[in-house]
Amino acid sequence: MADGLNLMVPREMNAPLRPYLMIDHIAARLGGKPRGAGGTAAGATAASAVVFLLDVDNTLLDNDRIIADLSDHLAQEFGAEVRDRYWKIFEALRVELGYADYLGALQRYRDGGTNDPRLLTMSSFLVDYPFAERLYPDALDVIAYLRHLGPTVILSDGDVVFQPRKVQRSGLWDAAEGRVLIYLHKEQMLDDVERRYPARHYVVVDDKLRILAAMHQVLHDRLTTVFPRQGHYALDPRNLSAYPPADLTIEHIGDLLNCDVPALFSP
Repeated sequence: MADGLNLMVPREMNAPLRPYLMIDHIAARLGGKPRGAGGTAAGATAASAVVFLLDVDNTLLDNDRIIADLSDHLAQEFGAEVRDRYWKIFEALRVELGYADYLGALQRYRDGGTNDPRLLTMSSFLVDYPFAERLYPDALDVIAYLRHLGPTVILSDGDVVFQPRKVQRSGLWDAAEGRVLIYLHKEQMLDDVERRYPARHYVVVDDKLRILAAMHQVLHDRLTTVFPRQGHYALDPRNLSAYPPADLTIEHIGDLLNCDVPALFSP
């Protein structure tokens, strides 16, 4: 466990286990519930009939609204030029890393020679943001409903500091009873997902058709895909035409409360 306490892990290091040791440590500091040494919630050893895998950004949480709030904050506190430069750095870093790194973009902005002490308030804005206010309607009720049917897991992409902070402060960490997986590229880590949460069938809910298609290529008939049409990725016509449709498309995450969910995985 010693390696799990070292937060200074190089970005290129993406061994499956190490990020989770780190996230458990961070969860303990943030007041969340770590999953335990085995990496799963207590008792999740035998294969379940079904496991639900829920994305975070624009699936359970209105991340587009968070980005808009951040953009407004940057413009008000620092001006449009600083705002535009930050987003340019952010996009370049996302291409480089393959995932969104808001705090990493801020650090890179500072590395460019900017020593404005007001940048410290920007990091506070991100870390202390009221994420719970940006949950989609009925998001927590959906998690509670699915938990009655099978283990329900938060499955997200992101960095090892800001993304778990978002999950914890939004209430999603506790709603999922500590079943939280955050990878650099989750669609490439399904072997690890299956090891931690073995099941005969999986149901994944994600706003990105690209992710759903990639996961279906691996799990085939053992996976049912659910596509909530929320957020800019889900509404982009280019994405809708580039990937096959999901098994179930819904307009809002809360629509799952009115669906016959057991029919999605019944033989």
